[in-house]
Amino acid sequence: MKKFNKIISIVMISIMTMAAFVGCGAKEGSTDSSVDTKESKKEHISLWLPPIGENDEKVWEPILKEFEEANNCEIDLEIISWENYPEKYATGIAAGEGPDVGYMYAEMFPQFIEVGAVEDLTSYLTEEDYENYIYIEDGKMLGGLYGLAIEAANPAVLYYNKDILAEIGEEPPVTWEDFRRIAKKATKDTDGDGKIDQWGFAQGWGRKMFGDLNWNWYGFNWQAGGELYNDDLKTVRFNDEAGLEAAQFLYDLKFVDKVLPNNAMAQTNKEMLQTTFGPGKAAFSIWLSSAADEILDKSFPDLNYGFITSLQNKDMGTFASVDQLTLMSAAENKELSFKLMEHMLSVDSMTKFHAYHPRAPISKEEPYQGDERLKEMIQNDKGIYRPLVVAPHGVEVYEYLWKQLQSMMAGEVTPQEALDEAARYANDLLAQ
Repeated sequence: MKKFNKIISIVMISIMTMAAFVGCGAKEGSTDSSVDTKESKKEHISLWLPPIGENDEKVWEPILKEFEEANNCEIDLEIISWENYPEKYATGIAAGEGPDVGYMYAEMFPQFIEVGAVEDLTSYLTEEDYENYIYIEDGKMLGGLYGLAIEAANPAVLYYNKDILAEIGEEPPVTWEDFRRIAKKATKDTDGDGKIDQWGFAQGWGRKMFGDLNWNWYGFNWQAGGELYNDDLKTVRFNDEAGLEAAQFLYDLKFVDKVLPNNAMAQTNKEMLQTTFGPGKAAFSIWLSSAADEILDKSFPDLNYGFITSLQNKDMGTFASVDQLTLMSAAENKELSFKLMEHMLSVDSMTKFHAYHPRAPISKEEPYQGDERLKEMIQNDKGIYRPLVVAPHGVEVYEYLWKQLQSMMAGEVTPQEALDEAARYANDLLAQ
């Protein structure tokens, strides 16, 4: 965490003192005036993306090739792992070697907007864009419109094993009380060897970065009636009464009810889905809705499962990111770079991409190609699934919160201690 904070500081200092950003284009061409080939005249656009699905590069290649041929340019695509993504941005922009077009999630935006590294797209958009892009309002943040959604409506869902629930005489849970009761009944020794081999809740707490807050915290906090930040975004409120209720609920599942697998601190939620829920060894698991088709149906075809969007306590809620394509201020040819964004988000391109990685449509003109079991949820549960509020120091705040919650789930601190320490750290950052 200290390393990341130092990198962010370097980014801010470097960008604010740079006389000009280093972009794409001429830096790739020949400096020899005697060389006048068609290749030397091609502009280069650097594009940074994380892995949205498996084998993304092969899926993007023909889509990007169309743009290259139509615009006499070359696109330098780099797929960056999720774990290294914010740090890669920080170091790249600090060195003047960031992308021309990039992909950002909510937690990343504030620090880069603050130093002028992300372009406000307001002047680039038409009335037709506002009408056609379904999630365009989610690109509005901190006084501008800084992104166009490329990934949305893939919420965290609670998966349940229908056979296990039937065997213990239970229906899918509605409330926290239902969930807790069923998870306790499902946790047992099924083969009589004296060891638990079927668990209530296959939840993982072992991920190194804060990404598993998406499944392990946000939804439970919202269901308790909580929020992450106060309305003015100058302080956090996840350590209030609602936040404590959510943290205590999670803590009790592990230490009082003992419904989490023994290796919960060593695996991620995705790994839990693959190693425990998928093989039929758990009543519940929580992860992306897209895992239904991409993991469970493909790897565990005999698994009899269902899912719900959200449990209910004082409220309902589950996390669903709205991740954005961004135009970086360092791009030398902003018009061409924005044109690439439009091409990537076009009906034709997204239809091709979503044929490989089924997701909700990004524009009103795009056909739905996702899992039919999710279609009704995506269309009707909007408001139950929700993205994060874009707030200052998001990466640092959530990373520290994740570490404190991990300490709580390891039994090293109490729920109150974990939340209070994370809030102290966050509020100190926000006060700077």
